[in-house]
Amino acid sequence: MDMLNKFDRIHFAARQNRWLRYFTIFCRILLAYAFITAGLIKVLDERFASGLSPLHPMGAYLEALHHTGYYYTFIGIAQIIAAVLLLIPRTVVLGAVLYFPIILNICILSLAVRFEGSYVTSPLMVLANLYILIWYYDRLKFILPFKQFPDSDILKKPEKYNNKFPFLFFTGVAVTFGIVILVFLYGNEVMPRNALADCKKQFSATEKESIGFKFCECIHIKGNTLTNCLEEYKADSLR
Repeated sequence: MDMLNKFDRIHFAARQNRWLRYFTIFCRILLAYAFITAGLIKVLDERFASGLSPLHPMGAYLEALHHTGYYYTFIGIAQIIAAVLLLIPRTVVLGAVLYFPIILNICILSLAVRFEGSYVTSPLMVLANLYILIWYYDRLKFILPFKQFPDSDILKKPEKYNNKFPFLFFTGVAVTFGIVILVFLYGNEVMPRNALADCKKQFSATEKESIGFKFCECIHIKGNTLTNCLEEYKADSLR
Protein backbone atom coordinates (compact mmCIF):
# COMPACT_ATOMS: atom_id res chain seq x y z
CA MET A 1 0.00 0.00 0.00
CA ASP A 2 3.05 2.27 -0.04
CA MET A 3 2.17 3.44 -3.55
CA LEU A 4 -1.37 4.32 -2.47
CA ASN A 5 -0.01 6.22 0.52
CA LYS A 6 2.35 8.15 -1.74
CA PHE A 7 -0.41 8.90 -4.25
CA ASP A 8 -2.67 10.05 -1.41
CA ARG A 9 -0.02 12.54 -0.28
CA ILE A 10 0.46 13.85 -3.82
CA HIS A 11 -3.30 14.10 -4.30
CA PHE A 12 -3.75 15.92 -1.00
CA ALA A 13 -1.05 18.45 -1.91
CA ALA A 14 -2.60 19.03 -5.33
CA ARG A 15 -6.03 19.65 -3.81
CA GLN A 16 -4.54 22.48 -1.75
CA ASN A 17 -3.38 24.37 -4.84
CA ARG A 18 -5.61 27.27 -5.93
CA TRP A 19 -4.51 27.18 -9.58
CA LEU A 20 -5.28 23.48 -9.96
CA ARG A 21 -8.69 24.11 -8.43
CA TYR A 22 -9.33 26.85 -11.02
CA PHE A 23 -8.23 24.45 -13.75
CA THR A 24 -10.67 21.84 -12.46
CA ILE A 25 -13.54 24.32 -12.59
CA PHE A 26 -12.44 25.38 -16.09
CA CYS A 27 -12.52 21.74 -17.28
CA ARG A 28 -15.93 21.15 -15.73
CA ILE A 29 -17.44 24.18 -17.45
CA LEU A 30 -15.96 23.38 -20.87
CA LEU A 31 -16.99 19.74 -20.72
CA ALA A 32 -20.49 20.65 -19.61
CA TYR A 33 -20.85 23.25 -22.36
CA ALA A 34 -19.78 20.74 -25.03
CA PHE A 35 -22.30 18.12 -23.95
CA ILE A 36 -25.17 20.55 -23.41
CA THR A 37 -24.86 21.92 -26.95
CA ALA A 38 -24.42 18.45 -28.47
CA GLY A 39 -27.22 17.00 -26.37
CA LEU A 40 -29.71 19.73 -27.23
CA ILE A 41 -29.20 19.05 -30.94
CA LYS A 42 -30.19 15.42 -30.38
CA VAL A 43 -33.13 16.24 -28.10
CA LEU A 44 -34.44 18.66 -30.72
CA ASP A 45 -34.11 15.83 -33.28
CA GLU A 46 -31.63 17.65 -35.50
CA ARG A 47 -28.83 15.70 -37.16
CA PHE A 48 -25.49 16.33 -35.52
CA ALA A 49 -22.94 17.83 -37.96
CA SER A 50 -25.72 18.26 -40.51
CA GLY A 51 -23.32 19.76 -43.06
CA LEU A 52 -21.34 16.53 -43.27
CA SER A 53 -22.21 14.42 -46.32
CA PRO A 54 -23.78 10.99 -45.65
CA LEU A 55 -21.12 9.60 -47.99
CA HIS A 56 -18.42 10.50 -45.48
CA PRO A 57 -17.68 7.66 -42.99
CA MET A 58 -18.66 9.82 -40.02
CA GLY A 59 -21.55 11.33 -41.96
CA ALA A 60 -22.91 7.86 -42.71
CA TYR A 61 -22.70 6.97 -39.02
CA LEU A 62 -24.42 10.17 -37.90
CA GLU A 63 -27.10 9.78 -40.55
CA ALA A 64 -27.87 6.25 -39.37
CA LEU A 65 -27.75 7.34 -35.73
CA HIS A 66 -30.23 10.13 -36.44
CA HIS A 67 -32.71 7.55 -37.73
CA THR A 68 -32.62 5.41 -34.58
CA GLY A 69 -35.55 7.32 -33.10
CA TYR A 70 -35.74 7.58 -29.33
CA TYR A 71 -32.25 6.06 -28.96
CA TYR A 72 -30.88 9.21 -30.58
CA THR A 73 -32.91 11.33 -28.15
CA PHE A 74 -31.76 9.15 -25.25
CA ILE A 75 -28.11 9.86 -26.05
CA GLY A 76 -28.84 13.60 -26.04
CA ILE A 77 -30.64 13.39 -22.69
CA ALA A 78 -27.74 11.37 -21.20
CA GLN A 79 -25.28 14.01 -22.40
CA ILE A 80 -27.30 16.85 -20.88
CA ILE A 81 -27.74 15.02 -17.58
CA ALA A 82 -24.00 14.30 -17.38
CA ALA A 83 -23.24 17.95 -18.14
CA VAL A 84 -25.64 19.32 -15.53
CA LEU A 85 -24.37 16.91 -12.88
CA LEU A 86 -20.83 17.98 -13.71
CA LEU A 87 -21.69 21.62 -13.00
CA ILE A 88 -23.26 20.99 -9.59
CA PRO A 89 -20.61 20.65 -6.84
CA ARG A 90 -22.51 17.96 -4.93
CA THR A 91 -23.00 15.78 -8.03
CA VAL A 92 -19.79 16.49 -9.93
CA VAL A 93 -18.35 13.01 -9.31
CA LEU A 94 -21.50 11.30 -10.55
CA GLY A 95 -21.45 13.57 -13.59
CA ALA A 96 -17.80 12.77 -14.33
CA VAL A 97 -18.44 9.02 -14.02
CA LEU A 98 -21.44 9.23 -16.37
CA TYR A 99 -19.59 11.54 -18.75
CA PHE A 100 -16.52 9.32 -19.18
CA PRO A 101 -17.90 6.31 -21.12
CA ILE A 102 -19.82 8.64 -23.44
CA ILE A 103 -16.85 10.82 -24.36
CA LEU A 104 -14.52 7.80 -24.58
CA ASN A 105 -16.88 6.24 -27.12
CA ILE A 106 -16.94 9.49 -29.11
CA CYS A 107 -13.14 9.67 -29.00
CA ILE A 108 -12.62 6.12 -30.27
CA LEU A 109 -15.20 6.68 -33.00
CA SER A 110 -13.53 9.93 -34.11
CA LEU A 111 -10.10 8.29 -34.30
CA ALA A 112 -11.46 5.21 -36.06
CA VAL A 113 -13.05 7.19 -38.91
CA ARG A 114 -10.46 10.01 -38.77
CA PHE A 115 -13.17 12.65 -38.29
CA GLU A 116 -11.42 16.00 -38.05
CA GLY A 117 -14.44 17.59 -36.38
CA SER A 118 -13.58 15.87 -33.10
CA TYR A 119 -10.21 14.26 -33.83
CA VAL A 120 -8.48 16.79 -31.58
CA THR A 121 -11.22 17.83 -29.18
CA SER A 122 -12.46 14.38 -28.16
CA PRO A 123 -9.06 13.08 -26.90
CA LEU A 124 -8.57 16.33 -24.98
CA MET A 125 -12.06 15.96 -23.49
CA VAL A 126 -11.23 12.40 -22.41
CA LEU A 127 -8.07 13.67 -20.69
CA ALA A 128 -9.98 16.53 -19.04
CA ASN A 129 -12.58 14.04 -17.80
CA LEU A 130 -9.83 11.80 -16.43
CA TYR A 131 -8.29 14.79 -14.67
CA ILE A 132 -11.60 15.54 -12.93
CA LEU A 133 -11.95 11.91 -11.86
CA ILE A 134 -8.42 11.99 -10.42
CA TRP A 135 -9.14 15.32 -8.71
CA TYR A 136 -12.00 13.62 -6.86
CA TYR A 137 -10.03 10.45 -6.24
CA ASP A 138 -10.70 10.78 -2.51
CA ARG A 139 -14.38 10.04 -3.22
CA LEU A 140 -13.89 7.46 -5.96
CA LYS A 141 -11.25 5.31 -4.26
CA PHE A 142 -13.83 3.57 -2.08
CA ILE A 143 -15.35 1.84 -5.11
CA LEU A 144 -11.96 0.74 -6.49
CA PRO A 145 -10.99 -2.95 -6.14
CA PHE A 146 -8.47 -2.51 -3.33
CA LYS A 147 -8.68 -4.34 -0.02
CA GLN A 148 -7.75 -1.37 2.11
CA PHE A 149 -6.90 2.30 1.91
CA PRO A 150 -4.76 4.70 3.88
CA ASP A 151 -6.63 6.30 6.77
CA SER A 152 -8.12 9.40 5.21
CA ASP A 153 -11.53 10.99 4.83
CA ILE A 154 -13.13 12.71 1.88
CA LEU A 155 -11.20 15.93 1.46
CA LYS A 156 -12.93 19.15 2.37
CA LYS A 157 -12.30 22.59 0.95
CA PRO A 158 -9.07 23.84 2.53
CA GLU A 159 -9.22 26.91 4.74
CA LYS A 160 -6.22 28.35 2.91
CA TYR A 161 -5.02 27.52 -0.59
CA ASN A 162 -1.46 27.23 -1.80
CA ASN A 163 -1.00 30.01 -4.39
CA LYS A 164 2.17 28.60 -5.93
CA PHE A 165 1.68 28.34 -9.69
CA PRO A 166 2.24 24.71 -10.87
CA PHE A 167 4.45 25.45 -13.90
CA LEU A 168 5.38 21.80 -14.40
CA PHE A 169 1.73 20.70 -14.49
CA PHE A 170 0.62 23.34 -16.97
CA THR A 171 3.72 22.70 -19.09
CA GLY A 172 2.55 19.10 -19.26
CA VAL A 173 -0.92 20.27 -20.28
CA ALA A 174 0.55 22.43 -23.07
CA VAL A 175 2.80 19.59 -24.27
CA THR A 176 -0.13 17.16 -24.29
CA PHE A 177 -2.21 19.63 -26.28
CA GLY A 178 0.65 20.01 -28.75
CA ILE A 179 1.08 16.23 -29.12
CA VAL A 180 -2.62 15.80 -29.90
CA ILE A 181 -2.39 18.51 -32.56
CA LEU A 182 0.73 16.92 -34.08
CA VAL A 183 -0.92 13.49 -34.19
CA PHE A 184 -3.89 15.06 -35.97
CA LEU A 185 -1.63 16.79 -38.50
CA TYR A 186 0.96 14.08 -39.07
CA GLY A 187 -0.26 10.91 -37.37
CA ASN A 188 -2.04 9.58 -40.43
CA GLU A 189 -0.75 9.41 -43.97
CA VAL A 190 -4.13 10.42 -45.37
CA MET A 191 -7.28 11.95 -43.91
CA PRO A 192 -10.75 11.87 -45.49
CA ARG A 193 -11.44 15.43 -44.28
CA ASN A 194 -14.98 16.77 -44.19
CA ALA A 195 -15.37 17.73 -47.86
CA LEU A 196 -13.97 16.61 -51.20
CA ALA A 197 -12.09 19.87 -51.80
CA ASP A 198 -10.46 19.75 -48.36
CA CYS A 199 -9.49 16.12 -48.87
CA LYS A 200 -7.81 16.87 -52.20
CA LYS A 201 -5.82 19.78 -50.75
CA GLN A 202 -3.57 17.40 -48.81
CA PHE A 203 -2.48 15.81 -52.10
CA SER A 204 -2.33 18.84 -54.39
CA ALA A 205 1.06 19.36 -56.08
CA THR A 206 2.51 16.18 -54.55
CA GLU A 207 3.77 12.98 -56.11
CA LYS A 208 0.68 11.18 -54.80
CA GLU A 209 -1.81 13.63 -56.26
CA SER A 210 -3.37 11.13 -58.66
CA ILE A 211 -3.90 8.29 -56.17
CA GLY A 212 -4.78 10.82 -53.48
CA PHE A 213 -7.57 12.32 -55.58
CA LYS A 214 -8.77 8.78 -56.26
CA PHE A 215 -8.89 8.14 -52.50
CA CYS A 216 -10.91 11.31 -51.92
CA GLU A 217 -13.38 10.43 -54.65
CA CYS A 218 -13.66 6.94 -53.19
CA ILE A 219 -14.87 8.52 -49.94
CA HIS A 220 -16.82 11.58 -51.02
CA ILE A 221 -18.27 10.54 -54.40
CA LYS A 222 -18.53 6.75 -54.30
CA GLY A 223 -19.33 6.64 -50.58
CA ASN A 224 -17.16 3.58 -49.89
CA THR A 225 -15.96 2.70 -46.42
CA LEU A 226 -12.78 4.25 -45.06
CA THR A 227 -11.18 0.81 -44.74
CA ASN A 228 -11.81 -0.08 -48.39
CA CYS A 229 -10.61 3.31 -49.63
CA LEU A 230 -7.44 3.07 -47.54
CA GLU A 231 -6.72 -0.42 -48.83
CA GLU A 232 -7.14 0.80 -52.39
CA TYR A 233 -4.92 3.81 -51.69
CA LYS A 234 -2.17 1.62 -50.20
CA ALA A 235 -2.38 -0.79 -53.14
CA ASP A 236 -2.03 2.12 -55.59
CA SER A 237 0.96 3.45 -53.61
CA LEU A 238 2.84 0.18 -54.09
CA ARG A 239 2.44 0.17 -57.85
